[in-house]
Amino acid sequence: MTTNTATPNTATPNTAALNTEAPNTATPNTARTVLFDETGGPDVLRVEEVPLPAPGPGEVLVRVEALGLNRAEALFRAGAYYYQPALPGSRLGYEAAGTVEAVGPGVSAHSPGDAVLTGPGIEMSAQGVYADRVVLPATAVVARPAGLDAVTGAATWLTYSTAYGGMLETGGLRPGDHVVVTAASSGVGVAALQTAARIGAVPIAVTRTGEKRRQLLDNGAALVVASDTDDVVKEVRRFTGDKGAELIFDAVGGPGLAELARSATTTGTVVVYGSLDRRLMAVPLNWPMTVHGYANTHLSSTPEGLRRINAFIASGLRDGTFRPVVGEVFEGLESIRDAHRLMESNEHVGKIVVRL
Repeated sequence: MTTNTATPNTATPNTAALNTEAPNTATPNTARTVLFDETGGPDVLRVEEVPLPAPGPGEVLVRVEALGLNRAEALFRAGAYYYQPALPGSRLGYEAAGTVEAVGPGVSAHSPGDAVLTGPGIEMSAQGVYADRVVLPATAVVARPAGLDAVTGAATWLTYSTAYGGMLETGGLRPGDHVVVTAASSGVGVAALQTAARIGAVPIAVTRTGEKRRQLLDNGAALVVASDTDDVVKEVRRFTGDKGAELIFDAVGGPGLAELARSATTTGTVVVYGSLDRRLMAVPLNWPMTVHGYANTHLSSTPEGLRRINAFIASGLRDGTFRPVVGEVFEGLESIRDAHRLMESNEHVGKIVVRL
């Protein structure tokens, strides 16, 4: 695991409206949970002890050990995601690592004591995992690969499943292909670089500045393009002998997509998996290009898709080609506001994790 060598951020967060009492260990029917009552910035988040039902049919109770933050959660909190939170009292969060405490009737895939990861098919308002304990559908929980600690585990499933599903299953990436990866310093971006390099493709990382160049090269990038100072299309064309990239794997969207698509081959493919630029997206007109919108839940909602995802991630972890990058570790649910502030600053490389 690659981690920030600095001491984990333990600075006292802005505690207004936060419940800072010690975790309740004497009341098994409650859970300390992050909620928000209105959309907005990190300050709308609060921690509250809420009732915790026993797991029902097809459900599992997970004791959360670490949370992995994702851009989708910042968008959801701000009211800018593709679906809106149910307010007041919306939950938040997709990705966690923990241990199964109990299972409901009909659950056979998991047992108490199992180390697990969360992610597939979670609806954040009702099932968000920012909590010390959470009840989830068994289908939203997968086995944690052997030897994977909780902090690293919280940085693994969603990033590598998105990279696999978006680039290989949807984008058809093959050995020898060039792939342009935008937002390359994000958790998914780093996983995409490692995934492309693992199958013999040639990843081209696009990031705003050159400050993270060395870290991106260390994670598989063959070329790093700083979009604030470099002409992305020109650099990709130069690097590919003016042919262009076979695949563009884009987290940004917006009106810049049409220009970015000019860096693709004549019959190239664009896979848009995020919308960091919330302005209207411009459709590329340099046809016969193919443009896909990728939703991770579409692939992971099927047993066969989930089987392929989990097999691919596990194999990459076993052979060491997948090295989940943790950019910063925060301590405790009370640090969730500061963790979201760092995520929105774009100053980190890899995944931000909150350890409980």
